[in-house]
Amino acid sequence: MPELSGRELLAEWQRLVESLFSSAASLAGRTEVPRQLQEAMERQLELIGEVIERERELRRELANLVVAPVDAALDLMERGGETMRRQAESMEAAGRALEETAALMKDQAELFARTVGALRKPAELARSTAGLGGAEGKGSGRSGN
Repeated sequence: MPELSGRELLAEWQRLVESLFSSAASLAGRTEVPRQLQEAMERQLELIGEVIERERELRRELANLVVAPVDAALDLMERGGETMRRQAESMEAAGRALEETAALMKDQAELFARTVGALRKPAELARSTAGLGGAEGKGSGRSGN
């Protein structure tokens, strides 16, 4: 049987009810009437079952239509939160790398200062031994190390 629209189902139901009433009215003396009445009532029950099933399906579809945008928004928010977490982890790693770089640069500066100090002492000693008195002008940029 082809699927009927809601209006067609209602019209079919109305025809069956009218058939039921006309059958009941002409009940007097006919043995075939109870069978016709039973068939009409069975068909009416089938139609009501179809109406109920369609109503359930429409409710499911409507619920899905209402909930779908909320689900999509929650999915986007969830992905956004995950992206923010990964960004925070990346920034933490970058911060650690900057701290390590700063510590290495401080160590290099200290080694450079020691190297300059180690080289300056023999040069000053050689100058003073040779009688060259210009050591004050050369070391004026020192920090005292």
